[in-house]
Amino acid sequence: MTETDFTADLTLHPEFALIEHRHIEALSMDVLISQHKQTGAMHYHLAHPSDENAFLVGFRTQPMDSKGEAHILEHVALCGSEKFPVRDPFFSMIKRSLNTFMNAMTAADWTAYPYATQNKNDYFNLLSVYLDASFFPNIHPLDFAQEGIRVELDENDKPQFKGIVFNEMKGAMSGEIDQLYHAVAHHLFPTTTYHYNSGGDPADIPDLTHSELVAFHESHYHPSNSVIMSFGNIPVQETQAKLHDDALARFETGKKHVSRPEQRLSAPITATETYGVDEAGANQTHHVLAWLLPSITDPKQRLALRLLEGVLIEHAGSPLRAYLDSHPLGKAPSPLLGLDDSHYEMVFYTGLRGSEPEHAEAVEQGILDLLNQVASAPIDDEVIETILHQIEIDQRHIGGDSIPYGLNLMLEGFSTAVHDGNPIDVWAVDEHLAWLREQVKDKDWLPNLIKTHLIDNTHRVRVSCVPDSEKSARQAAAEQTRLDTIAANLTDDDKAILRQQALDLAARQAAPDDLSLLPKVGLEDVPEDIQWQDGKRTTVNLSGRDSSLFEYEAGTNGLYYYQVIVPLTAPLAGHDNVGDLPANDVINHPLLPIYLSLLSELGTDSMSAHEMQAKQAAHSSGVTARISQRTSVDARNDINSYFVVATRALNRKPNAIDLLKEVMEHSVFSEHSRIKEILQQRQAGWQSRLASAGHAYAMQTASRGMSRQAHLEYVRSGLPALNALKGFLNEADNDDSVWDDLASGLMALHQRLIHLPKHALLICEAEQTDNLRERIIDSWQLDAPVAYSGADINQDVPEVFKLPLDAALSGDNVESDSADSNNEDAQAVQPVTDSAWLVATNVYHNASVYAAPPADSEDTAALMVLAPYLRNGYLHSAIRERGGAYGGGAGYDANACAFKFFSYRDPYCAETFEHFTCSIDWLLNEPQTEAQLEEAILGIISGMDKPGSPAGEAVKACFADLHERSADWQRKMRALILGVTIDDLQRVARKYLLDQPHVRAVLAPYDKEAHVRELGFEVNKVKS
Repeated sequence: MTETDFTADLTLHPEFALIEHRHIEALSMDVLISQHKQTGAMHYHLAHPSDENAFLVGFRTQPMDSKGEAHILEHVALCGSEKFPVRDPFFSMIKRSLNTFMNAMTAADWTAYPYATQNKNDYFNLLSVYLDASFFPNIHPLDFAQEGIRVELDENDKPQFKGIVFNEMKGAMSGEIDQLYHAVAHHLFPTTTYHYNSGGDPADIPDLTHSELVAFHESHYHPSNSVIMSFGNIPVQETQAKLHDDALARFETGKKHVSRPEQRLSAPITATETYGVDEAGANQTHHVLAWLLPSITDPKQRLALRLLEGVLIEHAGSPLRAYLDSHPLGKAPSPLLGLDDSHYEMVFYTGLRGSEPEHAEAVEQGILDLLNQVASAPIDDEVIETILHQIEIDQRHIGGDSIPYGLNLMLEGFSTAVHDGNPIDVWAVDEHLAWLREQVKDKDWLPNLIKTHLIDNTHRVRVSCVPDSEKSARQAAAEQTRLDTIAANLTDDDKAILRQQALDLAARQAAPDDLSLLPKVGLEDVPEDIQWQDGKRTTVNLSGRDSSLFEYEAGTNGLYYYQVIVPLTAPLAGHDNVGDLPANDVINHPLLPIYLSLLSELGTDSMSAHEMQAKQAAHSSGVTARISQRTSVDARNDINSYFVVATRALNRKPNAIDLLKEVMEHSVFSEHSRIKEILQQRQAGWQSRLASAGHAYAMQTASRGMSRQAHLEYVRSGLPALNALKGFLNEADNDDSVWDDLASGLMALHQRLIHLPKHALLICEAEQTDNLRERIIDSWQLDAPVAYSGADINQDVPEVFKLPLDAALSGDNVESDSADSNNEDAQAVQPVTDSAWLVATNVYHNASVYAAPPADSEDTAALMVLAPYLRNGYLHSAIRERGGAYGGGAGYDANACAFKFFSYRDPYCAETFEHFTCSIDWLLNEPQTEAQLEEAILGIISGMDKPGSPAGEAVKACFADLHERSADWQRKMRALILGVTIDDLQRVARKYLLDQPHVRAVLAPYDKEAHVRELGFEVNKVKS
């Protein structure tokens, strides 16, 4: 549906009273704020032409302890309700729906249940389930035991703690950043809900009782305490009728939890906390300064503080960011940096990571001195204009590629609404921007803002978080002491009760649900065709060569999106490489990932890095560099690879096109200090993400021998690459000359890349196409193409980065196996060992991977459907419900040419690998049903049909064509998926999985080294 086809029906249901109606032109949206007359429930409806309708119901949840009641209730509420008394309606509806998003989430002071779908029947099906789950959940004691916490006797009659949230939070709280955030919040918020961990602290979760959980629901999940939002083209009265009839009509006015301000500190305070590491060493301390700011409900003040943030840290050239980047007492800015407006009262964070405990005072004083320096003089008009420009880009950019656009809008406004602010102020900022432009005319206004909210603000805390290699062991010992105390006090009757609870829970988990109680959509509801963004390919002259310009016209809300595309493996159809060398040397280059992270962050031959960052921010959203790389559809060791440099900008800023060329052709790698800053930040951020992305690294490790692409990813961006980066930085601490080698190696790679043929992608509104096309052509004018010298681009690579690539998979001297692409025996799969990586985590992340064919195989559709079929029918129950892991499943990966099993935040290792194997036996030896097959197919189709943003859909279509996955190819694959049978699933399971060689990998806690060795894993460690 186009915008011109849509006229919103804004008639309210009679049980709702209109409070405000606002049309927001920039978003093509009407916002209706109304209130349910009987209960006071607030409903915010965003009428928009989108066919992807979205909904959420949320509640103010403000726990005053760290037992995790808000988080556990979020889980348990989705385990069966009054109208839908099945054990897991949420997961069941994922399988019986064409949703494009379904989830539930617990924040520090609210809980929300959002979903999105493009099917109207599906929208109301999900609405029924979500409303009943929110307002009328069963909160069964056994569901509390499964999802939250329970004591269970092991095979030796010893008590142990089990529960999905318990294990989830064990995993979450082993993450460095999570520990840092909660350490700071504990001191910044001494009396309000933010003092506590709403997700639950593993040390406190065992204290929560079922009766407390029930009471928390009664006191918080009431319409009067709710915020309800909807988005899309379904008339508002239809949603409101369902709200009233299915839920709200059964309530009267109830208690509303009101956010209260924190008691302000009369003087700044300091504190020292610890965070768990595997091995404590030098330069591992965090120093964080945090200021408590005003509430988010004043839109002008909120926007003013966003301006303050931008002036200080918008880009690498901003004064506070530049100061922290190059600070001699630390390695990188704190991961807690900038304005946090997600709580009732905002917070500004700054600080350093990679420091020492004794530097705390010096770090704090240096930051305060810098702030005083900035506030001592007027802020440059150009700096202010750059930040206002960035705010406008953020407002105009239509997201939706990672989370549906409507949900993204709703969540942006939700935190304001839940604190009794007006979310319209978040969606329509133009009038507040106009106010802001008036304020900054007073040269003292912005410096005074810094003085008031930062320099003179006494509610400031400085928290130093120091590494503690014994912390995890102490926590484990404290947990065991608690269990030993329980064991000592257990009577025979107590043990009998625990055994019976375990039996009852197992019986409940094994009992078949009557899923006929749940609404569903079926294959008959699947759209007949895919949605596809068509573009136009024009031949243009770029850098003296005939090149392709891919043009897509889309509703981009005053922005254009521009990318330069450099083929690395083969020329685009219709072009040749004009005598250039094949680019395998680029794909295999050891420095390529580092090059991509540095390219747009450095200076040029005429401008410093900080000046270049300021220029990028003034004219665009910034410049990014990436590799778009996929395995060929018919050969596991052939790759389609493109080097891509991209930006987006306002239509009135066409010079961003020249800016992108300037980055590509004039970047230099001579600023060693800036390169060091970026690489230190890269290493620190990488390290801190391991605990949260452990299953991804486990799958990457296990897949490393399955295809050339998988091998490259593991060696260049997996855990070996992290160790190589850490090794280089350690070497550089003792030998400055390695920076010269690195710079020389990067420049050689850069010269190689910029002399390759270029093509371009332009996405914009129709009326902008001609002007922007001409600007692109003009930008790349040359008298004649510059030839590449042919020099060896690997000669200056530092040795530590020269991780070995297996010759059979590297692409060197590899003959294509495409002539026999469906014969898996003809495609060499490298034998590799089972591998364990020890990282700072308290749980396991497991993966088991089998070789599978590339995307064009006759078996691909069946393998795609097999993955959700195994997850839905066996793995979810075995690994999550019975095993207590936060999640697990399976997937077919066409790039890795692999079929993958995985689990994450898992208390078990060996048992989970057994479940992976047992799922295959279950498929082949137990009765299977057509209903289960339909659910699996629906899941695949809904994922394929998930819409992106207008620009995102164009990018996706362009690169799908470039990677041999055109619209016709995808239509054919869709038809094959819809035609998969149970016999097909069993056939491919026998062919690729049953008794076939496979590779296991696990990311495991350091104290489990002996255990994983006993299980046959080769052990590796992330370097300290």
